[in-house]
Amino acid sequence: MARSGGVAITAAISPYREVRDEVRAETPGFVEVYVRCPLDTLVERDVKGLYRKALNGDISNFTGVSDPYEPPLNPELVVETHCESREESVAKLIAALESLNYISRNGVHQ
Repeated sequence: MARSGGVAITAAISPYREVRDEVRAETPGFVEVYVRCPLDTLVERDVKGLYRKALNGDISNFTGVSDPYEPPLNPELVVETHCESREESVAKLIAALESLNYISRNGVHQ
């Protein structure tokens, strides 16, 4: 998509910095967005109950509970979902992509 002038946004559970750094090195225009949220808020929001199961030991190797998560050191953007509304987080994302010249109010930049 990026080769055709578009912007691709993907959500990935990528707990290790090394892997994210590899993807960054191989992806032109890579923008890392750290969606930060405290564990207690994640537990509250988890409609499937997976965090509670992981905290109780019923699920092993669960990212951020029994398996590590390495926060990004220098992401282009951090959204704080525990204290921002969805609209605020989206507005921050759009502003960041505009400031990096990936999008404009009129369309996509190159």
